Amino acid sequence: MTSPLSAFRISGGGTFEEAKEVEIVDQLVLPHTVQWESVNTIEGAFAAIKSMKIRGAPAIASLASLGIASELYTLLSGSSSPAFPVSSLESTPKLLDFLLQQTAYLLTSRPTAVNLLEALNRIEAVANSTAAEAGATAEQLAKAVIKVAIEVFEEDKERCQRIGDNGADWIVNKLEGEGSIEKGEKIAVLTVCNTGSLATSGYGTALGVIASLAAKGRLLHAYFAQTGPYQQGARLTSLELASLGVKNTMVCDTAIGALIAEKRIHLFVAGADRSVYRSSDLISLRHTYLIMLRINSYRIAANGDTANKISTYQISHLCSSPHPFSPNPPVPVLVAAPVATLDLAMESGRSIVIEQRPSWEACTVRGRVVDVAQMAKSNGTVPQEQEIKVATVLITPPGTRAWNPAFDVTPAGLISGIVTEFGVAHPLGKDGHYDLQKFVSANRK
Repeated sequence: MTSPLSAFRISGGGTFEEAKEVEIVDQLVLPHTVQWESVNTIEGAFAAIKSMKIRGAPAIASLASLGIASELYTLLSGSSSPAFPVSSLESTPKLLDFLLQQTAYLLTSRPTAVNLLEALNRIEAVANSTAAEAGATAEQLAKAVIKVAIEVFEEDKERCQRIGDNGADWIVNKLEGEGSIEKGEKIAVLTVCNTGSLATSGYGTALGVIASLAAKGRLLHAYFAQTGPYQQGARLTSLELASLGVKNTMVCDTAIGALIAEKRIHLFVAGADRSVYRSSDLISLRHTYLIMLRINSYRIAANGDTANKISTYQISHLCSSPHPFSPNPPVPVLVAAPVATLDLAMESGRSIVIEQRPSWEACTVRGRVVDVAQMAKSNGTVPQEQEIKVATVLITPPGTRAWNPAFDVTPAGLISGIVTEFGVAHPLGKDGHYDLQKFVSANRK
């Protein structure tokens, strides 16, 4: 199996400590062009996040952290960086003040990204505690911040790999234990949206389960929903699965029910990514760049109710209710997410506010301009030498209004398991609800 296309790569193929910079793939031009660009400043990280060249809360947090680390490396080499003049090394309080200005500034690049806030708060906490130590130098402060910034990046990759491996082991053991498959038999998996290495620091969450199954030699086929109207499956998951070198097929959103009835699908795996904190949580970051927000988020409630990309609920419902003409059994539904996504203060999904997206997103489509007649003759392929032109077109009459919710809530009763870096949580009792507070308490070190 080849390595999946990732949001990051280290310049020169070594470690970040060696390169002191990182390269990101420009996701604005995917999937038609794979274009890498170097980021070694805070402003470079800010611009990439703000413009959505990089997306996915974990990936955003990692880039912001590494941007800080890159500039501090420059400072420690004896040169001024854009954010830190050499004079900031004259005293610990001076460097701390410069640093806190930059963390506050970076938050404004995407104030709705939960992981970004958490990473910046973590960096601030280390900076403040180091600066408070008796005799601490500015150099020691810089080194402590570099260390934690790199940890943000590395820990996300490790966390995603554990989620993927835990999920793969769970579904294989479940199906073999039930006698649903023979020992060693490969399985077919369905997923939705984009939850892979382009949205994280590497590997992915739900797509990480698929990647782990492939690495273990247990993946038969990966099916992915087109995921309109923003087409995350068509644009991004397709590219990730192709780069993994696994057999894969895109499924039109309106054909999911037919797929489950006709094909033997062994697992539906979806993600659950929080995108927004409560406004009160944002107050914890210093300085003047705070934005007050209403509560909107993709999350998992304490009872297991899960908010995720629109269509996750209806796919989960189809998985639990086999077509009367189909010989296929119900399909297990697995939610893959880090423990940080569990909102233990929220009793159920009833409290989740559903974000409504603008009509134009559903009324337009963006893609590569192609000659359809030529594609029909060449079995859907496009000549490599053909110039790449991308355009946005209106597919409805002007003025059409669309009801366009960003996500829906899947009730816990439809979910077979919730896989995290700690392991897999299972429902309790016949109502299918979870006790995620108990799960976290039992597994947190």
